[in-house]
Amino acid sequence: MARRLGRQFYDSDHEIEARTGVRIPIIFEHEGEDGFRQREAQTIDELTQCSGIVLATGGGAVLRAENREHMKSRGTVVYLRANPHDLWLRTRRDKNRPLLQTADPRARLEQLFKERDALYRECATFVIETGRPSVNALVNMVLMQLEIAGIVPSSTGLPSDVPDDGQVGVHGDEPDGAHGDGEAARAAGGDAKLAQQADRDDASHTPPVAPAPDTFPR
Repeated sequence: MARRLGRQFYDSDHEIEARTGVRIPIIFEHEGEDGFRQREAQTIDELTQCSGIVLATGGGAVLRAENREHMKSRGTVVYLRANPHDLWLRTRRDKNRPLLQTADPRARLEQLFKERDALYRECATFVIETGRPSVNALVNMVLMQLEIAGIVPSSTGLPSDVPDDGQVGVHGDEPDGAHGDGEAARAAGGDAKLAQQADRDDASHTPPVAPAPDTFPR
């Protein structure tokens, strides 16, 4: 999405890891979910104040009302909706999702989906049913909705130079704003996805934001 729109891409989970210098599971281990959510809220607050970006959030970002409000009021929110079975297929080998490190991750995904689906819908500008399309097909679906709504110019619908197998980008399975398994935004909780972009459609690019000092006690 970011490449097609010519915008800077951010992933809130990656930003948290860059600022703390540790992986998300380590934060959960030492600070618990509440500690992580506090860091997440601060990061999302800062990133949603940037213009001309595409932001992927973690799966549990919608749990806090302040995150939902910041995303909804400051940009366009796309909820990439997938059913629990597809989510389980995508995440069953991922060891970087603390909430899924249980004896029955599939049941956990079903529980998370029930808890969060309505919250995603609350702040979503668009809801896209993902299924199992290729990365390019899913990106085209999102761009079509944005173009119809007049949020981005129709020129963004030009053919993409991103390989259709999606094997580019961060960590090998997360191309800039699109997972190689057909997702278009990161799902830290494994339940659903959000892609949020600033709706000020100016031509200038926001320069990359350097990791902010970590303001939380260790």
